[in-house]
Amino acid sequence: MAGPEQDPGGVVALARALIRCPSVTPDDGCGINALAAVLEGIGFSVTLLPFGEGAARTPNLFASLGTGQPHLCFAGHTDVVPVGDAAWTHDPFGGEIHDGILFGRGACDMKGGIAAFVAAVRLYLQKTPRLRGTISLLITGDEEGPATNGTVRVLEWMQANGQIPDFCLVGEPTNPGEMGEVVKIGRRGSLNARITVQGMQGHVAYPHRADNPIHRLLALLGELTAAPLDAGSEWFEPSSLQVTSLDVGNTANNVIPARAQARLNIRFNDLHTGADLAGWIRTVVARHAPKADVSIAISGESFLTTPDAPVEALRRAVHAVTGHVPKLDTGGGTSDARFISRYCPVAEFGLVGASMHKADEHVVLADLKQLTAIYSGFLEKVMG
Repeated sequence: MAGPEQDPGGVVALARALIRCPSVTPDDGCGINALAAVLEGIGFSVTLLPFGEGAARTPNLFASLGTGQPHLCFAGHTDVVPVGDAAWTHDPFGGEIHDGILFGRGACDMKGGIAAFVAAVRLYLQKTPRLRGTISLLITGDEEGPATNGTVRVLEWMQANGQIPDFCLVGEPTNPGEMGEVVKIGRRGSLNARITVQGMQGHVAYPHRADNPIHRLLALLGELTAAPLDAGSEWFEPSSLQVTSLDVGNTANNVIPARAQARLNIRFNDLHTGADLAGWIRTVVARHAPKADVSIAISGESFLTTPDAPVEALRRAVHAVTGHVPKLDTGGGTSDARFISRYCPVAEFGLVGASMHKADEHVVLADLKQLTAIYSGFLEKVMG
């Protein structure tokens, strides 16, 4: 059996146990319950918070240790994406270790991160048996899915029960290639739009008897994409509008179709709001196709956490373990941090994410142990 030096805080054992729970969204497998049992063994008060009905029912938990301020919360998710069609050389839910590498779905995204934080709490409590303040965990089984009955609902419960933290650390894999490269202090917003232009079907030889919706759709898309949305801001790269689909459903080459549809996504920085961009899209569409149908969904606004004391404490903890001073970044996709930012300052730091969502997802054991040490050092700096 591995000693403490080989498995500090039990991080490897816990990561393997969580990977062995086939918690593919929306099926939790045994993930939330397995984690709850471990946390209760450490001394946490655990509240299971399933939200939703039927197939949409989502397992979540909130766990807390201690009372008062400072209150540091760790947020993460036990659910994982499907294994996929690509061939795996290791059992995706076996938690196998080969040549110092732990394989399995969720190894880096983000069961390994959860295990590292729990192990860090164990190590911190060994050094500091009298806890000052509160350590909590917000864990959902719905981050990889629609995210409607997960973190959003737990945060509402936390607010109603006086459990909003002073700072939240999300354990998403933030490092592109090696530990210590990136701390995320913000994320871009995301807007999806579907534009449907109606026309009149007809023969291509008699265009005056038809109304071609494609021409108007191309014209409005041309205006939407004609110029950059902005040149970026202090902490964010330029916003990006990408047309993701253009469909007419036409199988004939001599027929003008009756309708044309496009989909687009905008990843936007802090120079915009979702509402402003939605209004701009509708104005442009109305100019070219007044009767078009426009459907817009905003999955999250941009947010930025001021890089003050907690963020700097995290950077110092990273530097102490890895020797790197991590870059403060706001790029990439969205995460549940977009919901947490509405309630308290939030930053993200986790494992190397190069293998997430891929076949043979994995984490190097040395990285897992480094992350445990980083989280432990961060706890010492923030909690005292």
